[in-house]
Amino acid sequence: MKVLISGASVAGPVLAHWLHRYGFEPTIVERTPALRHGLGGHAVDLFSSAAEVTRRMGCWDAIDAARTRLDSLTIERFGKRPVQVDLGRMYAGLSSSHVEILRGELTRILYDTTRDSTEYLFGDSIATMSDDGTGVDVTFDSGTERRFDLVVGADGLYSNVRRLAFGPEGPLHRPLGGYLAVFSMPDLFGLGNRTLAHLSVGKLVGIYGVRQTGLTRAGFLFRAPELQYDYRDKNEQKALLAKEFGDYGWKVPQLLQHLDAAEDFYFDSISQITLDSWYRGRIGLVGDAGYCPGPAVGGGTSLAVVSAYVLAGELAAARSDLQSGLRNYERIIRPLADLSRRISPKVMGTIIPGGPLALRLMPHAAAVLPKLPTAVQRLIWSQNAVGKAISSVPLPDYSDLTRLPV
Repeated sequence: MKVLISGASVAGPVLAHWLHRYGFEPTIVERTPALRHGLGGHAVDLFSSAAEVTRRMGCWDAIDAARTRLDSLTIERFGKRPVQVDLGRMYAGLSSSHVEILRGELTRILYDTTRDSTEYLFGDSIATMSDDGTGVDVTFDSGTERRFDLVVGADGLYSNVRRLAFGPEGPLHRPLGGYLAVFSMPDLFGLGNRTLAHLSVGKLVGIYGVRQTGLTRAGFLFRAPELQYDYRDKNEQKALLAKEFGDYGWKVPQLLQHLDAAEDFYFDSISQITLDSWYRGRIGLVGDAGYCPGPAVGGGTSLAVVSAYVLAGELAAARSDLQSGLRNYERIIRPLADLSRRISPKVMGTIIPGGPLALRLMPHAAAVLPKLPTAVQRLIWSQNAVGKAISSVPLPDYSDLTRLPV
């Protein structure tokens, strides 16, 4: 079976890897003209189940070697003494399989793992799709026409496949009232493996060193009513960020001086996607395209890895009965996606203080956690919203499906 996947970030390559292993012929189409091999994007987490998927793919060692290795966090607030957090001990309590990695580096590793087994079409996108019940006729922006047995959208919050198959984004889009911005800049502060963060009510600014480049990554999280902007217009987004933090103080004026020159600038709303079903006929969705729990707050990267693995396995188990495979995939992943979406507003409330009490308590809670015995830390993490969600669905074993005829 020939499967077209839109999106070459995380869910797309993971899905392609497993489909190829099960005997499918995957093709990935990606709008950007080439893979972004840089170290852009914010740091993302792979929790235990997602880490196990990459281990089964054979790329865990590369991912583990690329971890951020940030070992300390200093939290500052206006008029308060800084609070020190031992990140090394905190992550040790989370899980031995947990890793924090820059999204751009994770994308590169997944591409390197799949490029010899998957057809990649860079600099193109899907223009039209026609599902006649026996296959999907696809016309690309380049004018090329091809036919596939299945099309899967793994193209993120602003999914092109979702728009074409399920209609306009508006009714499916649920903003949580927060925004995230990230960009790289020179290391003006000699951070090394340290992270500095500054909190105020409704705002968080963080800076951390990127050991592979010697640069600093600056991150901004803030609460605001829904903003109207073009999600592809970086200059407009930079202007919004500069306006929001223009009078903030702390180290922000120095950070904003490097905003215009940032080539890896990322800005997005912390929003969710809600759909009653993630497939229609021979067109399906995986990861953020179908059920984004909210960037930076919902464990979306781990959810994307696990759900892509399950989708491939269920399609292989169903063989030619694609509808059965898509239905079983949705049945398995739906509870995990729903839980991630439910807890995302709580996580956002923790990391972006919503009021004076949260502003006062959060730094001290973060500092105390690493000092607890490891067993107690793991108990707390197991009840933590994101950690609990990602581990709530046992990872299926599809090893007996390898190279089944489909």
